[in-house]
Amino acid sequence: MAAQTKENPVDNGDAGLDDDLGIASAKINFPEEEMKILKFWKEIDAFKTQLEITKDKPAYTFYDGPPFATGLPHYGHLLAGTIKDIVTRYAAAKGHYVERRFGWDCHGLPVEHEIDKKLNIRDRNDVMAMGIDNYNAECRAIVMRYSSEWVSTVERIGRWIDFENDYKTLNLSFMESVWWVFKQLWDKDQVYRSFKIMPYSTACTTPLANFEANQNFKDVIDPAVVVSFPLVTDPKTAILAWTTTPWTLPSNLGLCVNPDFDYVKINDQETGQNWILLEKRLDTIYKDPKKAKFKVLERMKGSALKGLEYIPLFEYFASRKATRTTFRVLTDSYVTDEDGTGVVHQAPGFGEDDFRVAIANGVVDPEGSDTPCPVDDKGCFTAEVTDFFGQYVKDADKVISKTLKERGRLIRQGTLNHSYPFCWRSDTPLIYRAIPSWFVRVANIRDKLLAANKETYWVPDFVQEKRFANWLENSRDWAISRNRYWGTPIPLWTNEDFSEIVCVGSVEELRQLAGLPDEITDIHRESIDHLTIPSKTPGAPPLRRIEEVLDCWFESGSMPYAQQHYPFDNKDKFANGFPADFIAEGLDQTRGWFYTLLVLSTHLFGTAPFKNVIVNGLVLAADGKKMSKRLKNYPEPNIIIDVYGADALRLYLINSPVVRAETLRFKEEGVKELLAQVFLPWYNAYRFFTAQVVLLKKNHGVNFKYNPDQEVSSNVMDRWILASCQSLIQFVRQEMEAYRLYTVVPRLLRLIDDLTNWYVRANRKRLKGENGSEDAQIALNALFEVLFTLCRTMGPFTPFITELMYQGLRPFYSAPSGTDVRSVHFLEFPEPNKRYFDDVIERRVSRMQKVIEQGRLIRDTKTLPLKTPLKELVVVCPDPEFLEDVRTLESYVTDELNVRTLTFTSDDDKYGVRYRAEPDSKALGQRLRGAFREVDKALKTLTSAQIKAFMETGSITVAGAELSASDLTVTREFDPASGLSHYAPGTDKEALILLDVTLDSSLEKEGLAREIMNRVQRMRKEAGLNPTDAVEYYWEPLEDPAGVLESAFVSQSDFLEKNLKQKIKRMSELPKDVKIFHENKQEIKGVTFLLTFTKQ
Repeated sequence: MAAQTKENPVDNGDAGLDDDLGIASAKINFPEEEMKILKFWKEIDAFKTQLEITKDKPAYTFYDGPPFATGLPHYGHLLAGTIKDIVTRYAAAKGHYVERRFGWDCHGLPVEHEIDKKLNIRDRNDVMAMGIDNYNAECRAIVMRYSSEWVSTVERIGRWIDFENDYKTLNLSFMESVWWVFKQLWDKDQVYRSFKIMPYSTACTTPLANFEANQNFKDVIDPAVVVSFPLVTDPKTAILAWTTTPWTLPSNLGLCVNPDFDYVKINDQETGQNWILLEKRLDTIYKDPKKAKFKVLERMKGSALKGLEYIPLFEYFASRKATRTTFRVLTDSYVTDEDGTGVVHQAPGFGEDDFRVAIANGVVDPEGSDTPCPVDDKGCFTAEVTDFFGQYVKDADKVISKTLKERGRLIRQGTLNHSYPFCWRSDTPLIYRAIPSWFVRVANIRDKLLAANKETYWVPDFVQEKRFANWLENSRDWAISRNRYWGTPIPLWTNEDFSEIVCVGSVEELRQLAGLPDEITDIHRESIDHLTIPSKTPGAPPLRRIEEVLDCWFESGSMPYAQQHYPFDNKDKFANGFPADFIAEGLDQTRGWFYTLLVLSTHLFGTAPFKNVIVNGLVLAADGKKMSKRLKNYPEPNIIIDVYGADALRLYLINSPVVRAETLRFKEEGVKELLAQVFLPWYNAYRFFTAQVVLLKKNHGVNFKYNPDQEVSSNVMDRWILASCQSLIQFVRQEMEAYRLYTVVPRLLRLIDDLTNWYVRANRKRLKGENGSEDAQIALNALFEVLFTLCRTMGPFTPFITELMYQGLRPFYSAPSGTDVRSVHFLEFPEPNKRYFDDVIERRVSRMQKVIEQGRLIRDTKTLPLKTPLKELVVVCPDPEFLEDVRTLESYVTDELNVRTLTFTSDDDKYGVRYRAEPDSKALGQRLRGAFREVDKALKTLTSAQIKAFMETGSITVAGAELSASDLTVTREFDPASGLSHYAPGTDKEALILLDVTLDSSLEKEGLAREIMNRVQRMRKEAGLNPTDAVEYYWEPLEDPAGVLESAFVSQSDFLEKNLKQKIKRMSELPKDVKIFHENKQEIKGVTFLLTFTKQ
C-alpha cells in the first residue's frame, strides 16, 4: 500500500493497484497484502482514529474476558477474538462509540503452577522457606511472559482492541475494586466460613470451586473393590461394601444403606461366609447369580440394618467410639442401586454425602470440625495412618487392597472405567477433602439468578435455556478462598477463634485501620500480611489477616467494576455502560466466567451484568480429538495465517458450526478452499472493475466516477444485483441485531457468488464498453456500488481484503466533505436504498439461475463443455409465471448455456413428462401401520393424470386409504421411453429442463473456435498482459492430421475476429523484423498448434 505523505496525509487511493495503469495486480498474495494493510493502519493510527471519530456517539459497552499470558494464544482464543471483533466493528459502523480494552488474568493457579514446576516447589514449607515476597516476585516476573506474542497474534488476526489502556488483575486499582466487591457481599452477610467437602488439587495444594472441578473430566480406570465388615454381634456375618477409592478405607467411620431397598443375607457356599448386600446387586460379587452357589438366609429392608455395629477395617480412629456414633450402619436415600452392593462405606472427610450423613448421625460434630482427614496438603497420608504414612493416596490404593486381602477383608477386586475430575491447571486427579473454606452464598439466590438469566439474550439460545439454566438451578455456594500466595488477598482481619472479624473494602480504609502514615502502593500478601488492626476488645491481641487469597474467578467475575476502578473512579461511566451490551466466550465459560459474572452482579445489583451473549463451541483437531502440542495433530495458527491470511481464517471459523456452540474439526483444506472459492473470485471481480475503468478511458476517453444518485438502470442484471445488495444490507442488519453471525456469513458469500459467477459473467461485454461508453458507465456504476457495498458490509468480517479493495475504489468515490474516509472502517454501515428494491427482478433472476444451473449440470453429466454450442433447451413448467420470468431473461440463458434456441412450454405430454407421488413414509407408516406397504405399492401405479387430479383437489384414495397433500410429495420427471432420446433431462422443484445433446459439424466448429479464444485469453494471462495491452496473434498447426483446426480457423474466422477484436493470422504472415513477445504450444481435443504473440 502507498504510504502517507505530509503533503497528502489521507491519500492512499492507489493501494494494490498497478502504478502505471491503475489496474489491480493480476497476482495477489493475501498474507503479504494484509501485512501492508497492518502497516497502513499503524501509519494512520486507524483504531484510535475510529474511536476519535465516534467519541460523541452513543456508547456500546463490551466486556473482554481476560486470558492468562502465561500461555500462547490458540484457535479458541482466535475464534472468540474474531467474534468479538466482528460484533464491535459492526457496532462502531452502526454509529456507536465502542471502547475495547484488552484484559490480562495475572493471578491464580495457572501462574503459580508454572513457578512450582520451575522451582520444584512441593508444599507450603517450600514457599515459606523462600519467602512469600520472593515467591510472588517470581510469579510477577512471568505473568506477561507471552504478552508480546499475544499482542502480535491478536493484531495479526485483524482485531482492533486497546492494549495500551488494558487492565491487569494484578494492578492496585483492579484489586481494590475486587476488595470493594467482597466488602459489599460481606456487609450483606453473603460470605461465611465453613468446613465442607471440597474438590482439592493435591498438585496445587488448594481447594477448588465446584464449577472448576467440572471443567476437566477424563475417563480413567480405577480399582473397584468389595470389602467385608463383620458384625460385632455375629462375626461370621459381614456387610459387603463396594468402593472405587480404596485409599479412603483407612478413614472409614460407618456404612450407609438405603432404608427402602431390599437387602439379602446369603451364605456363600464356596467360602462358607454369610454376607449382607442389596439383593438386586448380587451380580457385583457373582458373575452370573443364577449359576452361583449361594443360599438366601434372610431378606430385610435397609431400615432393619440401621444401628448394626461392625468390626473396623483399621484401628486408627477406634478411640472415637467412646464419644461418637462410629462403626455402625446408617441409612440415607442417597444410596442407589445402580452399581456396587447397595452399601456405601462412609469416610466423612472425603465425601460430600458421607460428611452430611455423618453430621446428621453424630459421627462428627455439628460443624464437622473434628472430621478425621489424615491426608496432608500434598495428598499423602499423615502419621495417624501408620501403615501407609507418607504415601500419596492414589498410589496407596494397591497397597491398601493388598493389606485387606491379607487380613481376609477383601472379597472381590476389579477395575472400573469411569469419568473422573482432574485439576484444570495441573491436569492431575482431584480428591474430595474436608477443609475449612470461605464461601459466597449462591444457593439462596438461585431464583434471582434464573430470573436475571431470563432477561439476557443468548446465541444459541439452547445454551441459556438448557445448559446455563440447569447449572443455575443446581448452583451451590461458591468456595472463593485459595490456600495460595499469588492473588488478591481476602481482606479479612480476625482473631484466632474468628469471634472478631474486620472486613476491609479499600486501600485507604486499611491504611487508617492499620494506622499507617504513608500510602499503600501494593496489596499483595507480601505487602500486607504483616499489617495488623487493633482489636476492639481491650487487652486483646491485634487482628491479623487470614492467609487465604481469593479465587481468580472472583477477580474475573469482578471485571466489570474493577477494570474501571469502580466505585473509586468512573462512577458515571460505569453507570452509563452497565450492564454491558455484549460479551462472548466459549461454551466452557457457562461454568466459569459467565457464571461468576452473573453471581456477583446479581448479589450487587440484582441484575445480569450483560445483555447479549454469543457462545462458541470447541475447536478440535481434524481427527476429532483435542488439539495437542504433544501429538502435533493441528497446524499452528500463525502458520495458517502466514500461508492463507487472517481473513481466510476468520471467515473459516465464523462460517462453521462452532459459532452455534457446536464443535469444529479444524481442517487446513477448509481455509485453503475459501481462498479459491471466495477470496480469489471476489478479488478478480474487483480487478476486473479496475481494468474496465482503464479500458473505458483508453477506448472512449471517459474518466469513470461513481454516481450514487444515478437513475435506476433499465438493464435487468443491473437492477437484480443492486436489488440483491439492498436485500443483503437489510438481512445483515436484521441478523446482526440478533447476533446471529452464522446466518450472516452464508448470505454474504451468496452475494459474492452472485457478483462473480453471475453478474460479471453476464455483463462482460457491457462492462468492456462493447455497447458504447454510456452503457458501460451504467454497468460500471452498478458494479462499483456492489463492490463498495461489499467492502462496507464485509468489513467487520474480513477487515483486510475490504480495506485493500476500498483503497482501490476510493479514487472513483467522492466522499462527503469533512469526513475522514481514509479507511473503510471509518465509514458507516450501509443503509438499504429503497429505490433499488425489486422483488420481481430477484424472483426472475433466481428462476433463471435454476434453469442455467440445471443446464450446466446436464452438460457436466454428458461431458459437453460450455464452449460447444447446442441446438435447443426446453423449459417445461405448468406455472405460466415461471415460464414468463425466464422468457424475459432468454438471452442470458442462451448465452450462458451456449444454446441456439430456448423453448418454453407447459405441454407435459409432448415432452414426455410424467408425474410421480412419493409418500411421507414416516408419517404414513405411523398412521397406516400394516396397510402402508399396500398403499406404497399402489402409489407406484398411479398415472400422471391421476396425480394431476390429486394436485388440483388435494386428496386421493389409494388402496382404500384417504391421502391429503401433506401425505404426498409430487415430482415431475422425464420418461426415457417417450421416444425423445436426443434430450437429456434436468429437474428442479418448479421446472423440468430438457437439453438437446446432439451435435453437428457446424456446432462442433463453433465449439473449437470458442476453445481457440479460450487459449488466447489464457496465454494473455500467462504473459501478464492487461486488457489494454495491444499484441498481434499468430498461429501455426503442429499436429492436425485431419485438418480439424485448419477448418475451424477458416470457417470461424469472422466469429474469432468479432470476439477477439482482431484477426488471428498464420505464421507465414509474420514480418521478418518483428520480435516474438510470447509463444507456446496449445492443445485442443488431441490436436496441437503453436500460438504466438508479438507486440504492436
